[in-house]
Amino acid sequence: MFGCSANGTDFQVVVQNEEQVELSFTRKWDASMLGQHVPLSIDKRFIMLRGSSGFYSYAIYQRDETMPAFYLNEARIALMLNIEKFVYMAMSDDRQRRLPRPEDHVPPRGRELAFPEAVLLVDPIEPEFKGEVDDKYQYSCENKDNKVHGLICTDPTIGLWQISPSNEFRTGGPIKQDLTSHVNPTTLAMFVSTHYGGEDLVVKFGEGEEWKKVLGPVFIYLNSVPDYTNDSTSFLWSDAKEQMKREVEKWPYSFPGSEDFLHVDQRGSVCGRLFAQDRYISEGKIAAKGAFVGLAPPGKDGSFQKEAKGYQFWVNADEDGYFKITNIRPGVYNIYAWIPGFIGDYRCDKDIVVAPAEFYVPDPDPMYMNKLLVNLPSHRFRQYGLWQRYADLYPNQDLVYTVGTSDYKKDWFYAQVTRKIGESAYKATTWQIKFELDEIAESGKYTLWIALASATFSILEVRVNKNGLGEALFSSGLIGSDNAITRHGIHGLYWQFSVEIETSLFNKGDNNTIYLTQARNFSALHGVMYDYVRLEAPSLTSI
Repeated sequence: MFGCSANGTDFQVVVQNEEQVELSFTRKWDASMLGQHVPLSIDKRFIMLRGSSGFYSYAIYQRDETMPAFYLNEARIALMLNIEKFVYMAMSDDRQRRLPRPEDHVPPRGRELAFPEAVLLVDPIEPEFKGEVDDKYQYSCENKDNKVHGLICTDPTIGLWQISPSNEFRTGGPIKQDLTSHVNPTTLAMFVSTHYGGEDLVVKFGEGEEWKKVLGPVFIYLNSVPDYTNDSTSFLWSDAKEQMKREVEKWPYSFPGSEDFLHVDQRGSVCGRLFAQDRYISEGKIAAKGAFVGLAPPGKDGSFQKEAKGYQFWVNADEDGYFKITNIRPGVYNIYAWIPGFIGDYRCDKDIVVAPAEFYVPDPDPMYMNKLLVNLPSHRFRQYGLWQRYADLYPNQDLVYTVGTSDYKKDWFYAQVTRKIGESAYKATTWQIKFELDEIAESGKYTLWIALASATFSILEVRVNKNGLGEALFSSGLIGSDNAITRHGIHGLYWQFSVEIETSLFNKGDNNTIYLTQARNFSALHGVMYDYVRLEAPSLTSI
């Protein structure tokens, strides 16, 4: 299934339980394979989950210092289906059709045009296709739109769909075009290709160049038609799109067994705001509405289009130019962008270092230990009762975090919860963020951005200086019911708030404090988990 002759020589069951099976097919390269196999060590994975109608597949490609130079032109999953059965193809709402037969592509039924893939159907088996041109490149699309496509069997009526929940592992960025499904019948998951890019998109490795990349997972989804529907193709396509949305919501997946596939708690995020300047339109800054903003390995302006070795992460800015890129693998990146309607590419020439948040997760109470999780650092947060450890660590005074001195990995507790002060008594908590301002803006307002990864029957209040006394500048009101804290999660539903703060409330120097109060205190179940807290000056410089 995987391209570049990726056949495994060893087989292992890496996960097997009531909910999941994961298989690994590996081939470790050594010098005896020179001239017979590409110089890559390959680990192909296949996953089936209980109750899931299909299977997941991904691969880890790796090179070490012993391997010779090598050019990688293509890596893909190709599913070639039964010619007699799968006769209908869909890759978008407006590009769907019955398929000509593969025999129609060869003489005398078909006549090759300017290149082998383009064929004029002069005497097809089914007359309805006579006089048409069929070419697999007519069914291509851009990476950003290549989320679901597939083929439909008419007897019995079932669909087989290739669903890609992320583009992070594809080459060339969001607007690189690539193949989807086509006559044969074949459906493809393209990871590396030179299509629509040529030589610039060949992955070129020098002798002894080390490299590793996770390709996928993608989901191969199968669906069928219930008895009550009369439009089977429409039903199957609509159902496949809904399944695609569910897969996107689950990304990054929690279940792959390879340590090389990073879960959500091992990833980071980048947020910001982008402006354009065009004096013919406006004397001031113009919010970059709808801009494509992404992280890709460091390079030159527009170099993400030729990038093939690393990962890329892209989003669109909102109407005000704000963007947030989430689930980023740790690494060093540049920010790239372009804005519809404006000429030119943008690149921030400063390297962006992304690391997972990794707020402090305490050791569990030995009385409530789950031994399965002891040696799984990435699942440390799943131990029972971790929220109760806050009172052990802060029995008398709440958390105080000093910017520039404190370490969020040690000093920022993973959840702001109530403090237990008696058998059935709990106290609301107020956290402090202390920081220094070298200068105070003369005009405008500061903006405090707060993003929450979870909230459970909580009220979040914000105060600035004044010893945390007086009326709150902001109150969220009662929010959340996801129970992620007590159900051993690191996120529930996402919340984002912005709080405007008058410049007069701040002090020049190090005598500044932001007070964050979780005001509900009826039980141990109230609490919030932070994703990030950011203070922006009127000039939008980060503090």
